[in-house]
Amino acid sequence: IMKITKKQKTIIYGLILGDGYLQKTGKKNSRLRLEHSAKQKDYILWKYNQLKNIFADKPKKIIRTHPSNGKQYSYYRLQSNSSPLFGKLQKLFYKNGKKIIPDNIEKILNSGLTLAVWFMDDGYYYQRDKSAHIYLPQISKSDQNKLLKCLENNFQLSGKIYCRPDKKSCQVNFTGKNKEKLIKIISPYVISSLKYKLPLTP
Repeated sequence: IMKITKKQKTIIYGLILGDGYLQKTGKKNSRLRLEHSAKQKDYILWKYNQLKNIFADKPKKIIRTHPSNGKQYSYYRLQSNSSPLFGKLQKLFYKNGKKIIPDNIEKILNSGLTLAVWFMDDGYYYQRDKSAHIYLPQISKSDQNKLLKCLENNFQLSGKIYCRPDKKSCQVNFTGKNKEKLIKIISPYVISSLKYKLPLTP
């Protein structure tokens, strides 16, 4: 039985909303898989150190060769042990193999740490436009509305969702006071190697 702390649970929620992938390993079990480029080694090590007890091993460096141009690239992979805990989360966050926004998202995304981990995974701040964005997978209109309602109710954040014309990806955009409020909430949790995702300090 996998035992996790309340803080670990808030981090795991952020990972699943972000780049984390829940892979089914049986009828009731799943495992969490994380992958980051070599440039983000510090970040994946931070995840490992925060959640050591759930992972099967330390992050592994993997070198691949691009099939077209023959160039090599490297990244790090981190996989958890298989567990019913992740099996339940897989059923909650996935439908027909695609990631969704659960109906109880307001009970899941209710911590500044969860929001910060999600932002460190999928967020970015554009210095030129002075706007913050969190990238999303392709999700339904109802899922978009659930997410916006959650951000409003739990953090008093009003975001706007923009989707590419081909609908393959979307993003939540924050501008003005909402951008400032978002940055204030997540800044205490953003690790030093990812501070480039925040506004420049005066």
